[in-house]
Amino acid sequence: MALYKLATKAASVSTVDAVPLSPNQQVYLGEQYVNNSTLSDVTFLVEGKRFYAHRICLLASSDAFRAMFDGGYRERDAKDIEMMMRFIYTGSADVNLDIAQDLLRAADQYLLDGLKRLCECTIAQVMVLSQNISVENVPLMYELSEAFNAMSLRQSCIFFILEQFDKLCSMQWYTCLIRSIIPEIRKFFANALNRATQPELRNL
Repeated sequence: MALYKLATKAASVSTVDAVPLSPNQQVYLGEQYVNNSTLSDVTFLVEGKRFYAHRICLLASSDAFRAMFDGGYRERDAKDIEMMMRFIYTGSADVNLDIAQDLLRAADQYLLDGLKRLCECTIAQVMVLSQNISVENVPLMYELSEAFNAMSLRQSCIFFILEQFDKLCSMQWYTCLIRSIIPEIRKFFANALNRATQPELRNL
């Protein structure tokens, strides 16, 4: 519990933004071009539904789409395509928990880092606020965060594990879980301490 309190305090110094700024400057065509056939040169046919897009917009959003045009396209469901297109054209998407996990996988596949972060933050926030991270599912949630490098979800899982240390100790899989998160706990505190000392060093 003491480690949990320390981690919570450190989190106030080292925060993870809900949706990070893209390292690349992105220009968005806007909502009016989402699934709009005007000047469209790409059409997806998914589950019998047509989605219109613009090749240059897709290529500008992610290098992964180049592989898709070269024959590496892997079919996804219509909702994934619709949400990815909306994010590519507008820079935002209304992600809820029902679609967040599938959309996280799609965003990871197509290297849409902003959408990926939006999905994992949605999962983390909903799980924490609704208290859906539980002793039973925290290993699965942590594995999901590891699989897609979902930092906010991973941090939420680690906080939960530290807070529920006494309950988790009785679980057979607890030792394996702790072994996997120890490097992350070290990294988290190292980053928090580094950020906390940077303003002091600048003032010297």
